[in-house]
Amino acid sequence: MWANLGMSEGHQEQAMRGGNRGRGRRSRGSGASVNPSNIRSLNSGKVPFDMVFFEESSRTEPGPDDSVLTTALLKRNSDITPPTEETQGVQNLVTRIQSVLENLILTPGNFDACQVDEVRQVGSFKQGTILVGHKTADFVVILKTLPTKEAIEALSNKVAEELRQTECVLSSVTTRGFDITSVNATVRVLITTVPHIFRKLDADIHLDSKLMNEHWQAIRHSRWFEENAHNSTVKVLIRILRDLRQRFVTLQPLSTWMLDLLAHFATMNNPNRQPFPINIAFRRTMALIASGMYLPGSAGTTMRGHNLSYEDQDVIAATGQTLLRVLAQGGFKAILGLEPSPTPDEILFSTTTFNGVTIVPIEKVYEKPPEGEPVKVEEDMVVGDEDTPMEAEN
Repeated sequence: MWANLGMSEGHQEQAMRGGNRGRGRRSRGSGASVNPSNIRSLNSGKVPFDMVFFEESSRTEPGPDDSVLTTALLKRNSDITPPTEETQGVQNLVTRIQSVLENLILTPGNFDACQVDEVRQVGSFKQGTILVGHKTADFVVILKTLPTKEAIEALSNKVAEELRQTECVLSSVTTRGFDITSVNATVRVLITTVPHIFRKLDADIHLDSKLMNEHWQAIRHSRWFEENAHNSTVKVLIRILRDLRQRFVTLQPLSTWMLDLLAHFATMNNPNRQPFPINIAFRRTMALIASGMYLPGSAGTTMRGHNLSYEDQDVIAATGQTLLRVLAQGGFKAILGLEPSPTPDEILFSTTTFNGVTIVPIEKVYEKPPEGEPVKVEEDMVVGDEDTPMEAEN
């Protein structure tokens, strides 16, 4: 099995021991070096063992024929990509709402509840990575004025009133802004304000400053995506990873931004500086998760969007190791959801058999300290900055 993964004997032994998972401690080995300019957010932590950077020196035989896996990945991508009719319904509502909001910037008329400074489309619909059935798009609206709850409600009513001149829509105020819903789609309008106003916010009468900061991060995420993740293979891998997160409950703590960064790294960051084909990028993604990308002190825990508890980090690594073993035995159709059995829960929590090989799920090893006992955090685990909260999920 290990030969199929391309692991050396030393790393086979480490993988059998469960990698560097444990009570919040990181392994002492050094990971493969990477080019930090390719992915800004991986430059503060240790990158786990990555076979890509040792491929030429360690491979003793030609790689396997992965044409079947490639076909399966492309089929799954096709299955979870929204049809044209579905995306067109969302796009129509997006276009009309954007027009209304931009008109409020240029000619607000007698609307004085708030002043709109800028409108930015963000999220998976904008990126072209939305999943089938998710008929939702996102905007971030930046206000020049204080984001009082009354102002947000007035803005919501104004947008809905303009839209109702040609179609039936519903509007509802949320903790993040407001939603506009039509028969075919929903658009979430996320509210934030210009930076210098943050000092004047009052939690009792204004929107939550933490949520509004997350909306700024959503703009930052969208800008990063436009500049770095426009490669078609990256987008396909992102959509497949989001589908995996949706079906495998133990992967759900991974944020959207974390998946985007991981897909970009797995596809683009390699010695040849050329995009990997989808089959290699997918295998590499599974190997990175399994080898500890999201364990304490590793690069994944310094990514923007990281908000994983120790329990989350442990169970994600365990899931990655289980899925990698299934993948090594040709069980990719079960992982991708192309076969009804075994189900994701059966793979995660029950013994399964692939090609005559029995696979027992990896058990979690992190033990949460008794209540009241402080959690010891090693100095080299404290990385990153305070300006990177988790982005609102798309």
